[in-house]
Amino acid sequence: MLKILEKLGHEILYFLETSGRMGVFLFQSLASVFLPPYKLQPIIKQIYFIGTRSVFVILFTGTFTGMVLGLQGYYTLQKFGSEGLLGSAVAVSLLRELGPVLTALMVIGRAGSAMCAEIGIMRNSEQIDALELMAIDPYEFIIAPKFVACIVSMPLLTFIFNFMGILGGFLVGVHLLGLNSGTYFQSMYSAAAWADVEMGLIKSFVFGLLVVWICTAKGFFLHRERAGGFGAEGVSRTTTNAVVMASVTILVWDYLISAMML
Repeated sequence: MLKILEKLGHEILYFLETSGRMGVFLFQSLASVFLPPYKLQPIIKQIYFIGTRSVFVILFTGTFTGMVLGLQGYYTLQKFGSEGLLGSAVAVSLLRELGPVLTALMVIGRAGSAMCAEIGIMRNSEQIDALELMAIDPYEFIIAPKFVACIVSMPLLTFIFNFMGILGGFLVGVHLLGLNSGTYFQSMYSAAAWADVEMGLIKSFVFGLLVVWICTAKGFFLHRERAGGFGAEGVSRTTTNAVVMASVTILVWDYLISAMML
C-alpha cells in the first residue's frame, strides 16, 4: 500500500513539475517575442520552413479531404432528397472543424516533429548551453522566431486547406456526380456565415500556438524528459512523444473551443 501511495505521489509531483516547466517556458517564449532587438530574417526563414514548405502537403490533403466530403455527403444527402445542400455541408465542415484540425495535424507531422528534433539535438550536443555561456538568450535566438512563424503560418495554411477542400468538393459534386454548380455555391453562400470563419480562424491561431509550444518545449527540455534522455534514441523518443502530445492536445482544444463558441 505504501509503495502504491509512493508511486502515486511521485507521478503527481512529476506532473506538477512538468506543467510548471511548460508554463514558464511559454511565458518566457512569448516575452522574448516582444523584447527587442527585433530581427525579421530569422522569422522569415522559419515562415519558409513551417509555412511555405508545408503548402504542398496542405494542397494535397485539402483537395482529397474535400473530395471525400463531397462524395460521402452527396450520397448521404441523397437519401433525404437534399443533395442540393452539398455545398453548405462541405463548406461548414471545413471552415469549422476539418480545416483547422487537419492543417494542424499536418503541420505537426511535417514541421513540429522537425522543430522538436532540431532543438533536441541542439540540447543533446550542448549547443544551447554554449549559447547561454556566450550570454545569448536561447529563447530569443531559437524559440521566438519559431513561435511567430507558426502562429502566422497556421491561419494562412488553414485558408489554403479550406479553399482546396471546397474546390475538391466542387469537382466531385459537380463534375463527377452531376450536381448543378450554381446550386453548390448558392447553398454554400446561404449556409456559411462569418461565425464559421471566425471559429476556424480562432482555432488556427490557438492550434499554431499549441503546436509550436509543445514541440519546442519537448526538445528544449530533452534532458529533463523521463522517457527521453540523451543520445539518438532519446531524441527520437522525445520527438515521438511531442507529436503524440501535440496531436491529442489539438483534438482536446478543438472540442473546448467548439463548446465555448457554439
